[in-house]
Amino acid sequence: MKVAVLGAAGGIGQALALLLKTQLPAGAKLSLYDIAPVTPGVAVDLSHIPTDVEVKGFSGEDPSAALEGADVVLISAGVARKPGMDRSDLFNINAGIVRNLIEKVAAVCPKALVGIITNPVNTTVAIAAEVLKAAGVYDKNRLFGVTTLDVIRSETFIAEAKGLSPADVNINVIGGHSGVTILPLLSQVEGVSFTDEEVASLTHRIQNAGTEVVEAKAGGGSATLSMGQAACRFGLSLVRGLQGEANVIECAYVDGGSEHAEFFAQPVVLGKNGVEKVLPYGDVSEFESNARDAMLDTLKGDIKIGVEFVK
Repeated sequence: MKVAVLGAAGGIGQALALLLKTQLPAGAKLSLYDIAPVTPGVAVDLSHIPTDVEVKGFSGEDPSAALEGADVVLISAGVARKPGMDRSDLFNINAGIVRNLIEKVAAVCPKALVGIITNPVNTTVAIAAEVLKAAGVYDKNRLFGVTTLDVIRSETFIAEAKGLSPADVNINVIGGHSGVTILPLLSQVEGVSFTDEEVASLTHRIQNAGTEVVEAKAGGGSATLSMGQAACRFGLSLVRGLQGEANVIECAYVDGGSEHAEFFAQPVVLGKNGVEKVLPYGDVSEFESNARDAMLDTLKGDIKIGVEFVK
């Protein structure tokens, strides 16, 4: 099992690499790439941690060597948000980065499962899909927008609000990965109930939690540690699915035949071919139905921007 992290010298990348080094199954290989020359040093640093996971680092303009034989590719490369920026402000820089990296994935490891972390995810996943289509290697079951951060934030905030253990909170978060397109289905959380005011407040907090971090870091960065944890959780789920474990389910932003948009986040079953099945997200409340319908113009607009960027 080989996992490649592209953008491994960044704040998310280093956190993600550390977690993968300590949690990947024995015998796995971890391949780290970044344009930054520090990347081989990050790999050496991690290699001193006593787990049976081999780590190699690669830097420079071309990630091809890092991608050779990769089963899973996690892409966190790009610039981070700063105060006053939203995810769409990152587009001009990050769109080109994702396009160039996916071109290499298409050439070197077209069968790999690819998780896009780089923001704006609503758009960068569409970019990746168009690049893979142009290369003739697009498989919708192997491309994912990683929206797990919205799930773990929801688990955390709900547990705090209701005095629960986060491990006991299960929630689907549907839609996309930006602002109003993030929709936690609070009505489905078992064993708890929320007032209308709590639903509105929690939903708003979950949708704007990234800004909460950006402002708290006062110009010093965005959500890197929590995103590293979320990406690790999703990456390990991809690995478990590839290894044949049954009933591996995560929410992800996928091309799954949604009635709502070309790409839409909802629960999927992961397996040896990536997405084995897209699951229905179940019944929703009137609040959630209205919020879902209201987000769709924004979500479709984000996707259109990505398609047009490539074309």
